[in-house]
Amino acid sequence: MIAKTGTMIALAAALATPALAGTIERKPFGQMPDGTAVEAITLANAKGMRATILTLGASVQSVVAPDRTGKPGDVVLGYDDLAGYVAKPNYFGATVGRVANRIAKGRFTLDGKEYQTPVNDGPNALHGGTKGFDKVVWQVVSAKGGAKPSVTLRYVSPDGDQGYPGTLTATATYSLDDAGNLAVDYGATTDGPTVVNISNHTYWNLDGEGSVAGAMGLKMTIPAAAYTPTDATAIPTGEMRPVAGTPFDFRTPTAIGLRVRDGKDEQLRFGRGYDHNWVITKAKPKGMQLMARVADPITGRVMEVLSDQPGLQFYSGNFLDGTITGKSGHIYREGDAIVLEPQMFPDTPNRPEFGSVRLDPGQTYANHIVFRFSAR
Repeated sequence: MIAKTGTMIALAAALATPALAGTIERKPFGQMPDGTAVEAITLANAKGMRATILTLGASVQSVVAPDRTGKPGDVVLGYDDLAGYVAKPNYFGATVGRVANRIAKGRFTLDGKEYQTPVNDGPNALHGGTKGFDKVVWQVVSAKGGAKPSVTLRYVSPDGDQGYPGTLTATATYSLDDAGNLAVDYGATTDGPTVVNISNHTYWNLDGEGSVAGAMGLKMTIPAAAYTPTDATAIPTGEMRPVAGTPFDFRTPTAIGLRVRDGKDEQLRFGRGYDHNWVITKAKPKGMQLMARVADPITGRVMEVLSDQPGLQFYSGNFLDGTITGKSGHIYREGDAIVLEPQMFPDTPNRPEFGSVRLDPGQTYANHIVFRFSAR
């Protein structure tokens, strides 16, 4: 009877304890030059983690995560106000598409017809063109609090937008749970055959945005045995080259800056550092898989990146050149952050051996990404 009574008391106490719940807050973030309003939506969990999402570019403006002592810190580069994102966007935190990464000469053929997208990266198209998904204001279609606060944004890209065929309806859903999982789920449908490869371009520094140490001391693991080398304009050659014995081998935890200046490697000279696609799997996997693990020895913060995509573009912040002043007046310089973009391989529209980014009516495109935070 005593045991039964104790169990009943414990059950009653558990029922009386309020469940942990996250919060969501929406605030104005300014107006675009044409007068369009931009919002900032902040998701917060019960463990002291916050993520702020902008409707401009469906972008990650801030992620505040605790270190091993519980001290919070912002680990995302960007701006404190809208003016910076308009003047020098640099893809800070942005959703990039229709086709993330590069398309050779901005051209691709679909059903026998050649399409031309704007060339905005040397001779090639980058991240959807001159006005890709990063430079438009998305509509908030859902914002929910509770145990897993979330916001869903939508953008309708008309037929012919940036040269791409078909009207594409794209969605981005950000959510945050108490386990430290910041998820972004991308989806898209079309009314005509088109190509789609959407990803996220957040600049991360687990030591803290604007830290003196930068991001080159972060230790990273990428579980890939091969990567796709490029020509001098960053277009893949088609080869899947083994990482063994090269500066591209991150199969065991390695400081990012340890080999980033290895000028003996032509690929690092081409990219001024790392700006390449790692082959996590040769074909699109059936479920979520680990793409990368990054750990900061200074703060103890750890971020794991998971996705259902076959490739990971890793960029080591090579073109941050001191001309951008970001949050809290911090000047951003080379190596101050890294970008980890789960996606299909670059230039896939022109390389059938890489798979397909084709989307037809009746199909749904999806890219599920999780940035999982912890500290130890």
